[in-house]
Amino acid sequence: PKTVRHTEQWWRRWVARCRYQGEYREEVVRSLLALKALAFSPSGGIAAAATTSLPEQLGGVRNWDYRFCWIRDATFTLMALLEGGYEQEARDWREWLLRAMAGAPEQMQISYGVDGERRLTETQLPWLPGYADSRPVRIGNAASEQFQLDVYGELMDALHQARTHGIPPLTDAWELQRALMDYLESHWSDPDNGVWEVRGQRRHFTHSKVMAWCAMDRAVQGVERFGLEGPVDRWKSLRQEIFDEVCEKGFDRRRNTFTQYYGSESLDAALLLIPAVGFLPAADPRMKGTVEAIEKHLLRDGFVQRYTMNEQTRDLDGLPPGEGAFLACTFWLADNYVLQGRADEGRKLFERLLDLRNDVGLLSEEYDPKARRLVGNIPQAFSHVALINTAHNLGTGNGPAHRRGRTTKSS
Repeated sequence: PKTVRHTEQWWRRWVARCRYQGEYREEVVRSLLALKALAFSPSGGIAAAATTSLPEQLGGVRNWDYRFCWIRDATFTLMALLEGGYEQEARDWREWLLRAMAGAPEQMQISYGVDGERRLTETQLPWLPGYADSRPVRIGNAASEQFQLDVYGELMDALHQARTHGIPPLTDAWELQRALMDYLESHWSDPDNGVWEVRGQRRHFTHSKVMAWCAMDRAVQGVERFGLEGPVDRWKSLRQEIFDEVCEKGFDRRRNTFTQYYGSESLDAALLLIPAVGFLPAADPRMKGTVEAIEKHLLRDGFVQRYTMNEQTRDLDGLPPGEGAFLACTFWLADNYVLQGRADEGRKLFERLLDLRNDVGLLSEEYDPKARRLVGNIPQAFSHVALINTAHNLGTGNGPAHRRGRTTKSS
């Protein structure tokens, strides 16, 4: 039929714009297609997934609605699009971010509707049995009302990376960033719900503080590299203060590893992102120790779990333990291997992840090694963004993890 032919031609023309010619091009293109398909063209917003309530554990209660846009995905998504040569899509994503952020910074949410909607009220649908009898089925997401410190770092870094890649700046972008920094200066020391949107009490999550450092660092670079106006000396001082606090309170010297939150013994795969934002190089002994601890305690059947999860830690997220391996975390481990000069190990792990894709090259949020199947919402943008970025890290030796991590040093 004519419509099918025209559709196929449109997508082929779109794929032809991909400028990545390195290793794993076919896999990168397939993941870029998934991102494009998750994009809402009128607004530029990219949904985290196309589904709701597909369980992270079959028969379990970790069933969330991911048909929204997460600020946390900002930098990862932006760099994946730019690496592929899709600058217009990257511009559209940046502009969606700026529109969604309009208003007072203290009202910033961690997620929005694809058109920028703020109300994502979470509701359970008890009359539906759920996939594989996994209840409850949910629409909306209560995490949108949480305080998550790390999204400030992600937003600041995304706008910084856009400038670094030559996307023409918008005059109101820096004004928004200044407002965000004013808010962050007063609130970076507050406990938050963390990157994993835990539904237990707020804590001083180490990754959240690292991302607050990232926000300060990108603000400093806005002044020093791009000639923007701001209280750079104050930001430098705060950057150093956060750096020192994280290294003192978020690091377990006895075990030589960063921990999930201040004073805890738990581990967190989000700590694998420390080198990617430039907080510490991957070769730093503290990062090597953290990678070793994660390999020892969070690696299950060759895949990385999000964080320490057992009956003793269930008060963290207020939910019973048990879920698949969050796929992006395993890609982050592969990135660390590459940054540490262990490219062969990174490649082996990356290719094992590629083998998990379904018959049309899609990945969900998680993988259940015991059931040997994908679990969670699908297709999951975060998994595909991580795939794209790791492929670039392996294929060029100068991928997003290398460039994003090249920043000014606090110590």
